[in-house]
Amino acid sequence: MNYLFPVFLKLEHLNTLVVGGGNVGEEKLSAILRNSPKAKVTVVATYFKEEVVELAKKHTTVTLEERSFEYDDLEGKQVVILATDNRALHEEIKAETSQRGILTNVADTPDLCDFYLGSVVQKGDLKIGISTNGKSPTLAKRIREYLEEALPDEIQELMDGLTAFRNQLKGDFAVKVKELNALTQKVMKSKKVQ
Repeated sequence: MNYLFPVFLKLEHLNTLVVGGGNVGEEKLSAILRNSPKAKVTVVATYFKEEVVELAKKHTTVTLEERSFEYDDLEGKQVVILATDNRALHEEIKAETSQRGILTNVADTPDLCDFYLGSVVQKGDLKIGISTNGKSPTLAKRIREYLEEALPDEIQELMDGLTAFRNQLKGDFAVKVKELNALTQKVMKSKKVQ
């Protein structure tokens, strides 16, 4: 059974720590910055791939600290992503983040995760998160590719039009929902996006 609660975080309002500067660290940092370019991220690692250094140069909200992890690194952090190849280190850090109430993702280790980083489809302001409950990131990636292809490029224009329409609606919440539901149903049928 899938008990995950989907949520979209405003990482520019939170402090994120990534531990690891290799391939997995780069993958996680890239995902964060692709979805939240102004995210405040500190990356701690004993070494950094050149791609991680380049990402940090492009994002002034990213800080790189080339050294071993220290428990003080958790101070003021709300989100932690562990991306090394050291499970024992991950287990130690996860025990501490659990005590401190810090949401933690441990790369490729679903049993230690508080949350998963799903596959994301983004077209303009539309963002769709895809999760397989940690079972198959590859399937999530394939579904993302399918949806990216299937969604029309004009989706942003559609959303902008619906926002303008919604802003002009009069009446209470129930009336607005009813009118928007009717309009979006017509639009989706005409665009063949169902």
